[in-house]
Amino acid sequence: MNSVRAFTILVAFATVTFLLLPVQWLAIRVGIPLRRALPHHYHRFVCALFGIRIQVRGKPASGGVLMVANHTSWLDIPIFSAVWPVSFVSKAEVNNWPFFGTLARMQRSVFVRRERSQTLANRETIRERLAQGDALVIFPEGTSSDGNRVLPFRSALLSAAEVTLGQDGGKPVCVPVQPVSVAYTRVHGIPMGRENRPFFAWYGDMELVPHLWEALKTGPLDVVVEFHAVTALDIVRGRKNLAAHCEAAVRRGVLSALNGREANVESVTKGEDLPAGAAVSEAETEKAA
Repeated sequence: MNSVRAFTILVAFATVTFLLLPVQWLAIRVGIPLRRALPHHYHRFVCALFGIRIQVRGKPASGGVLMVANHTSWLDIPIFSAVWPVSFVSKAEVNNWPFFGTLARMQRSVFVRRERSQTLANRETIRERLAQGDALVIFPEGTSSDGNRVLPFRSALLSAAEVTLGQDGGKPVCVPVQPVSVAYTRVHGIPMGRENRPFFAWYGDMELVPHLWEALKTGPLDVVVEFHAVTALDIVRGRKNLAAHCEAAVRRGVLSALNGREANVESVTKGEDLPAGAAVSEAETEKAA
């Protein structure tokens, strides 16, 4: 029965996807607002089809914002997009992936090259998209994790936060940065332990297609997405501090979700600096999982 369920889902997914691809392609080509709205509504349908129930905590920032999140699975993409109209900052190699590269282009992803010579071009592309009011999601861990922990955030991957969006009274306006935590908490309504999380977490040398099939066979799951307070590079004073600030907020959000409770970090919800000792260690997150 699990295989029948997975096959039925895939048929419905493929049918709707191939029907909407030309529509989204035309919307992007013409430049109409539908190019932002269609992926959002499409992924709401995909999450409902896959049986993904999303609990949202906090409020996503409106307008151009750089959302900084932990990365667990390919499921992060439809989940984020179902919650809010977003695009993703992705490595250039994804653009060449069969089928999934097409989906990424239709999501209006920003493909960046990691060569140092491309840094300025990458920043300019991101700056233009943010200036247009797009919300861009970036995963500063640099890879996906097993879902039981949050990997260290690499400050180098947050160089996009160094761009400015004009000036206000002669002072540069820094990019708004919003930490976002994503935690996979339940499967079939039962708390998800370490033994079940690999069915949904995609990491290491896992093959994408077989992993997708197993995830669909495993069944419905619950996810907690928490939007933390918006900050900026000039507020936390430096890219390394920004990485540490976002990592602490995301790690605490994941910890609270895995423990089944609401986050209770007043400084994070108010957007202030974390007090001494507020940062959550990787060991604490793994213990909660």
